[in-house]
Amino acid sequence: MASVAFVLSAAGVRSSRLGARSVVPLGRVCRRPRGVVGAPPDWPSPYAPPSLPLTISPRCMATDATATDSTAAAASASPFVAKAPSVDGAAAADATAGERPPPRKLRVVSGVQPTGSLHLGNYLGAIAQWTSAQDAYDSRFCIVDLHAITVPHDAKKLSAETIDAAATYLACGIDPAKASIFVQSHVRAHTELTWLLNCMTPVGWLERMIQYKEKAVKQGDSVGMGLFGYPVLMAADILLYQADLVPVGEDQRQHLELARDIARRFNDLYRVKRSKGLVMREPQALILDEGARVMALDDGTSKMSKSSPNDGSRINLVDSADVIARKVKRCKTDMGVGLTFSDPSRPECRNLLTIYAAVTGRRSAEEVEAEVGGLRWGEFKPRLTEALIAHLSPIQARHAELSADPAYLYDILRRGADEANEAAEVTLEGVKRRMGFVLPKDLTP
Repeated sequence: MASVAFVLSAAGVRSSRLGARSVVPLGRVCRRPRGVVGAPPDWPSPYAPPSLPLTISPRCMATDATATDSTAAAASASPFVAKAPSVDGAAAADATAGERPPPRKLRVVSGVQPTGSLHLGNYLGAIAQWTSAQDAYDSRFCIVDLHAITVPHDAKKLSAETIDAAATYLACGIDPAKASIFVQSHVRAHTELTWLLNCMTPVGWLERMIQYKEKAVKQGDSVGMGLFGYPVLMAADILLYQADLVPVGEDQRQHLELARDIARRFNDLYRVKRSKGLVMREPQALILDEGARVMALDDGTSKMSKSSPNDGSRINLVDSADVIARKVKRCKTDMGVGLTFSDPSRPECRNLLTIYAAVTGRRSAEEVEAEVGGLRWGEFKPRLTEALIAHLSPIQARHAELSADPAYLYDILRRGADEANEAAEVTLEGVKRRMGFVLPKDLTP
């Protein structure tokens, strides 16, 4: 699992900086909206539902405008939609008719494994998009070290790689004043909720997970239970923070579907009535831009991966200019004439053009082809190299500066963990109460 990413959103809340994306409901929820479903009324205010209706996929046969109108009407009658406090006297005279307080910021929760060197695929597919989201959302970005140990790893390097990942997050543009950064294992609710969900998740659901099957073949008899059950940990990562939308690529959609199934199963098993709010909110899929999927330099049909034994298959964010030039020069190409996105028989051509489009800010395939479509590989590769070096150099300089100040990184991670723990404990307590546990606070005379 190369990346775990979770985003909250609602109809009418669209950031142009996030690019052109579509919201696709999964499983059994492709239906017309029924109103806003919120958290139980005794939960703290940060978990009140958004005052905006959820975006519904065009597959539901309703336009955004139709969905918004119908859902807004239902939401207005919901007791869980935050309403402006009543005013009296002079304040009432000054109040604007129908004025509402601004809705809470929707929450983004995302993460990347720290093991290995973070590469261009991690950056373009996840971290670069987080920087766009941090202004619009309540953003919490996680270093998922618990996921990293589901496959063989170097224990002597894990702690250093975890701190280095924090430096990379910040170097790529994550602002700790706008978003919190924390280490997954520093929030114990992740593992505790995983166990609770494990106990109600059918084994058959996990046996169908494609990524487990693929990785299990590579590990053979040494495959561990962690790899088998890590999709439940991923579901806990999502559900713990009440995510509404999850930005996923096609390779991660199955995991999101599992998270939705688990949330629905929990709500059904423990009889959580919609009229009283949900303990587990079912997340929706936010499909990422095609340009966010970066393929390997040695195989245009496989994702760029930290686990590949061939370092030449990826551009690491810390690669020097000389290393980048050497990797681009040796990357796999084809014998085709001209450069184009549209030929499915030329995956390496499409991948290199996609990378060029991303690092130069040209998101339009037509614009890129107009600029470089007539070039030969020998002419295009130096141009791609220059674009990569120019884009990554400021990130590398900032990374070196941050790495020289570990005390600052430690402080960022401590504060992020404190904020994450506060939010996670609310969900965990709600889950435990629904499952019938006695909590320590219940024993107080």
